[in-house]
Amino acid sequence: MTQPADVHEALSLRPLAAADWDAWYDALEVAFGETESPERRALWRALTEVDRSLGVWDGSVPVGSAGAFSFRMAVPGGALLPTAGVTMVGVLPTHRRRGVLTALMRHQLDEVHERGESLAVLTASQPAIYGRYGYGLASWQLAVRIDRSRVQVARTGSADDRIRLRLADPARASAACERLYARRVSLRPGMLARSPGWEQLPLLDAPSEREGHTALQCVLAEDQRDGELLGYARYSLRAAWQHAGAAGQVRVREVTTATPEAAAALWAYLLELDLTETVVAENLPVDDPLLHLVSDPRRLSSQLSDSLFVRLVEVGDALSSRRYAAPLDVVLEVADEFCPWNAGRWRLHSAGRLAGAQCEPTDAPADLALSVRELGSAYLGGCTLAALAAAGLVRELRPGALAEASAAFAWDVAPWLPHGF
Repeated sequence: MTQPADVHEALSLRPLAAADWDAWYDALEVAFGETESPERRALWRALTEVDRSLGVWDGSVPVGSAGAFSFRMAVPGGALLPTAGVTMVGVLPTHRRRGVLTALMRHQLDEVHERGESLAVLTASQPAIYGRYGYGLASWQLAVRIDRSRVQVARTGSADDRIRLRLADPARASAACERLYARRVSLRPGMLARSPGWEQLPLLDAPSEREGHTALQCVLAEDQRDGELLGYARYSLRAAWQHAGAAGQVRVREVTTATPEAAAALWAYLLELDLTETVVAENLPVDDPLLHLVSDPRRLSSQLSDSLFVRLVEVGDALSSRRYAAPLDVVLEVADEFCPWNAGRWRLHSAGRLAGAQCEPTDAPADLALSVRELGSAYLGGCTLAALAAAGLVRELRPGALAEASAAFAWDVAPWLPHGF
């Protein structure tokens, strides 16, 4: 049994037992100040990996929690790497500033390292917290609110001729949608392969969470010629009326497409639904096709939010496992106080996009100096090392090294996390 650092000896940290899940999760809800629907709670219980979940207990009372999911995440180049999805992290307000969170993070990262997972990721309710543990902001998400009367979607005649739209029951269409989703995962860094059970998350539709919207709906975009599924959208509607007429809302939950024609057809469908005034989507990639399909991008009323934070648990393996957009040969001086096995100099070299990479410890002079947090931010290719250097977070020690490494780490598709965990 591991004791949290700098806390009273009455507190103990131990793995979660299945029988303690309800009390453990109750404490998490208190820490977050919210009570989830029975449907959502039941799903999280089914998905919880008890052997990867930790609790801090004050006597018989759970006061802190942290868990992890065993994910496979896409990285630049298309590899799906075993990744710890850090989740359900919370501390009761009565036990803050007593070392509980640090103890949970310490124990968890040690376990991730022992399991051989080179990456850990999370979404942060309080982003300021996790930098101290080496997590760097690696991807953003785009939210839009569209006045549909002011926007049109560009479509071609060939797209209309090829694509057939069909409404389908979300649950019955789920298997086909999941097969399409699975084919798309490796194409965008940050996407997660969905293991059995996770297909239920995008279908979750608790009546208490609808906020006046209809039940979840699904529209399929199929090839007219052979019926192949080329895309789908999940959404709901909320009716509203004003003196001037209908003012309903379309809430877009997910749009996944395999072709440009399917993207155009589905977004046109969503923006042309009768009796609606606005279309809202809370989580799109920052390079979503919608930005280029609409006639007036100013009418999107877009907003950026932080999304996925990445932590390199094993620097050598993580940097060797992705591809690089350009050749590079650079020595990185990495600072990592929380996981000291990463600290030191690493030589990273690759012949470019079509080649693999190697990252090994070295005694050679350093070309760039940065912390593991900045490596996490740059890892998926959405944040450049040059931008981090402009903020004073990366230091160039060899002239030219920054431009070389920044170009190599960048990727042509923005990283994106399609759903939370």
